[in-house]
Amino acid sequence: MKYVVSACLAGVACRYDGGGAPHPLVMALARANAALPVCPEVLGGLGVPRTPCELVGGRALTADGRDCDGAYRKGAAEALRLARAAGCTHAVLKARSPSCGVGCVYDGTFTHTRTAGDGVFAALLREAGFILMTEEELPSTGKVPVNDVLPCVIDV
Repeated sequence: MKYVVSACLAGVACRYDGGGAPHPLVMALARANAALPVCPEVLGGLGVPRTPCELVGGRALTADGRDCDGAYRKGAAEALRLARAAGCTHAVLKARSPSCGVGCVYDGTFTHTRTAGDGVFAALLREAGFILMTEEELPSTGKVPVNDVLPCVIDV
């Protein structure tokens, strides 16, 4: 089994603020070549660092109303293409991200208020039949098969 993962969780400095959000298990999966790190926002042509976006009416916008939705959708489509080409079936994505959030994203008011919904990339993956989770679900929910991650966890 292979995972597509948010590149920031694998330690890549690609977040809007120029940093990463490394998660030990995701980094171990990447080291074991069991994960494909992608950043849909960078794949869509957005730079690092970049102005943060939130989903407003389903579109990725900055706080001052600049529309970045085209870049988000372009990057999500490319990331999905790469995930399929790599044979990925599962995803571990950055919680609440406008690209990668699974089941919960920020509401578009830029006040850190949460609302139900998927990020742009997560929605595409869900439609394509991927099994989705966030880093906040690792490893306690049991969604990641122990036989797949145990050798990686030992290396952490």
